[in-house]
Amino acid sequence: MQHAFAIVRRDLLRILRIPASWVIVLGLIFIPPLYAWFNIVGFWDPYGNTRNLRVAVANDDRGATATALGSVNLGDQIVAQLKTNHQLGWHAADRATAMDEVRSGRSYAAIVIPSDFSSRIAGVVNGDTKRPMLDYYVNEKLNGIGAKITGTGASTLNREVNDTFVSTVSHVVSEAVNREAGDIGANADSTTAQTIADLKTVSGDIAQVRSSIAALNDQLSRSPQHTADARETLNQVSTMGTGAARDLTSLSSLIGETQTGLNRFTASSSQTLDNGSALLSQTSARTNLALSGLGAQLTQANGDLRTTLDTARHVNDTNKEILTTLRALNGNDLPGLNAIIDTLDRQNGRIGDTIGDLQRLNTDTGTTITSTGTAADAINSTTQRTLSTSDAARHNGLVTTLPRLNNGLSTLSSSSAALGGTLSGQQASIRQAQVVLDQLDHATTTTVQALQATDKGLGQLQTRIDALTVDLGSLSSANALKALFGTNRKLDVPAITAFMLAPTVLDTTVLYPVRSYGSGMAPLFTNLSLWVGAFMLVVMMKLEVDRDDLPETTMSQRYWGRWVLLAMMAAAQGLVTTVGELIIGVQTANAAMFVLTAVIASLVYISITYALSTTFLHVGKGLCMALIILQIPGASGLYPIEMMPGFFKAMHPFFPFTYAIAALRETIGGFYGNHWGSNIAFLLVFAAAFFTLGLSARPRLITVNRLFARELAESDIISSETVLDEGHEYQVSQALAALADKGEYRRLIEGKAVSFARLYPRLKRGALVAGILVPAALALTFSLTNGTKLIALAAWVVWFLLITAFLLTIELIGDSLNRQLRLGTLSDGAIRDIVYARHRRHTLASAGQHTTARQDAAATDVTATAPMAAAATTPGTASATERKDRS
Repeated sequence: MQHAFAIVRRDLLRILRIPASWVIVLGLIFIPPLYAWFNIVGFWDPYGNTRNLRVAVANDDRGATATALGSVNLGDQIVAQLKTNHQLGWHAADRATAMDEVRSGRSYAAIVIPSDFSSRIAGVVNGDTKRPMLDYYVNEKLNGIGAKITGTGASTLNREVNDTFVSTVSHVVSEAVNREAGDIGANADSTTAQTIADLKTVSGDIAQVRSSIAALNDQLSRSPQHTADARETLNQVSTMGTGAARDLTSLSSLIGETQTGLNRFTASSSQTLDNGSALLSQTSARTNLALSGLGAQLTQANGDLRTTLDTARHVNDTNKEILTTLRALNGNDLPGLNAIIDTLDRQNGRIGDTIGDLQRLNTDTGTTITSTGTAADAINSTTQRTLSTSDAARHNGLVTTLPRLNNGLSTLSSSSAALGGTLSGQQASIRQAQVVLDQLDHATTTTVQALQATDKGLGQLQTRIDALTVDLGSLSSANALKALFGTNRKLDVPAITAFMLAPTVLDTTVLYPVRSYGSGMAPLFTNLSLWVGAFMLVVMMKLEVDRDDLPETTMSQRYWGRWVLLAMMAAAQGLVTTVGELIIGVQTANAAMFVLTAVIASLVYISITYALSTTFLHVGKGLCMALIILQIPGASGLYPIEMMPGFFKAMHPFFPFTYAIAALRETIGGFYGNHWGSNIAFLLVFAAAFFTLGLSARPRLITVNRLFARELAESDIISSETVLDEGHEYQVSQALAALADKGEYRRLIEGKAVSFARLYPRLKRGALVAGILVPAALALTFSLTNGTKLIALAAWVVWFLLITAFLLTIELIGDSLNRQLRLGTLSDGAIRDIVYARHRRHTLASAGQHTTARQDAAATDVTATAPMAAAATTPGTASATERKDRS
């Protein structure tokens, strides 16, 4: 920031050296506050001078006579009353004169009292419903606010007439009551006491009835539960009865089937038993025969086995003897005889074992023969017993048991069928019982509702009776009633008339009072003057910073340096404006905060206007004017924002006036919470946003702004500044393309330039035609619709911005082609000088250094001197500087 303050110091010294500039600076500081001062003084108390608004009153009332009212002329009473009313400039005139004054503008309004006004008033008292009327005429052409004020005066007059009428009628009625009821005071106490006693008795009776109703309601409230339990029991009985009937029906069918099967069994059992006995006898005989044959065969086999056993024993014994003989012969030492003897001996031993087995088999066979005989005897005995038992069972079952069983089953089937029918018949009774229960529930609910309604009505009646009892008890001692009765216990007619004239009094408490209308309007006029002052600064002061007598500076430092100078004057504007307002008597809750708020708002406004003007030049200044136009109705400075159209309601939070006006109102009427701090914070957000715009967007628009300023200068009619900050005249890619093949580069650029030159006039004419026809079409469209005025204005603004952007775009395209054509005419050395200068500025900026003003000027003006250098330089010859740069 050191270089920025160096710029401020240099500019301040320039101003101090030139006395004529003092006058300009002082004018820029003191002229905007004049707007706020004069407007605040002018609006200091406009509603205190409404008596100067002329309103003509023409009285044509002929008066009237009524039995109750007597002879009255309310028109004369109204005129007499208006002579004491100084809210408006009331003056009497005849009807023709009053109407002429309104039409000519000598009076803002006129009130004509018709000839039948009093007669209509009297008719209302006598029962006629034709309402009296006052004729009101107003000239709204003279002044919109004046028409509203006179309208308020007419409404006030109408209200006073109504109040007077009510007061007059009350006077008449009170006198009539006094005439017709002279003894009302004497009879009031005894009648009141008797009435209070009767009311208390009625209230007690009502309380007893309500107690009985409450007890009955308590009993009825339990009835739904009892009916629900009964309904559940009936449902269970119905379910069980249905199941039992179904089971009994199945049992009856099963019994029938059982009887059928039993009959078949009885018929077939006898034959079956006979066949069984025969089969059993046959089986027993066959078994005995088989066992007898088996015994004979076993006996024969046993005899054969015994014979075989005897033979085997004889052979075994013989073998033993032969072996003994052979052993005796072995004494003669016959070779091999011992081995044979041993073999024969072993075989003879096995024969002996076989003989033992045969002996056991023979014994077992004998045992089997014995058992077979015993079995045959047992089977025969068993068969005989079975046949005897079978005969007895057949007699008992078929002759005795089965017939009895069949009879029992028949009786059970009949009983089951009868019981099932009985259970089925019970379902109808159950359904009827359920219907009865439903009707009982409905009747109970209806009864409860009726009792509740009755209790509610009785409760309201009891409340009213109790209230009436209290009122009657306190009526005789009430202060208001005493004030209405005189000492003779008759109605006090003047007191009643005064009471009916003003039955209520409005107790008003003002929070954050503002003593004058001028103090209430001060926030709006202060902000308007500060915005106008900031706008005058950016219009009158130079925004471009020249670099004469300056150290190395950046574009941001130059931006800050000029802003600080403008901010000093803007802060002075805020200080002078608010100090002057304090001198003329603007109310403040805190004078220091009032001044500080205005200074902060002024600094924010200069930040906004400076950013717009230096970034977008004349277009930005036009935006500053548009902003003040929109903020007057949209910032809630004059009327509450709730009364404004929807467009301004939507834009209200986006205007800086919104927060500056609210902050100033806090310092004037009084502080609440942190409202002042939050409004100031929003103002600082606006300042930060527009600082970002000026510091970031302006460097990217240098080329556009140079073109805009150059073309305005060429018009020789519009004032403009030359853009001094350096930009990029040529792109590096264009310079490299020219160095690579200048002939091809020039051919391409010249082709584009010729095509654009042919198209350029048509584009301008099209933009001109569209700029006229489209707004005209929008005006025609919106004139045929209602409630679209703001939409039409917004559409016009958007279309104007689009046309402006389109024209700027085609101018930028033309300027770019011209610069590229100039690049094609430069020598290679001049083009290399441009690339080198561009590279050098970029390198120094990256390293944190800055070129001097002379170096920047030389780099910027190289395109102007390059054609001359190109013309003086021949191919193959270059200056020492060029050769040095190339190396």
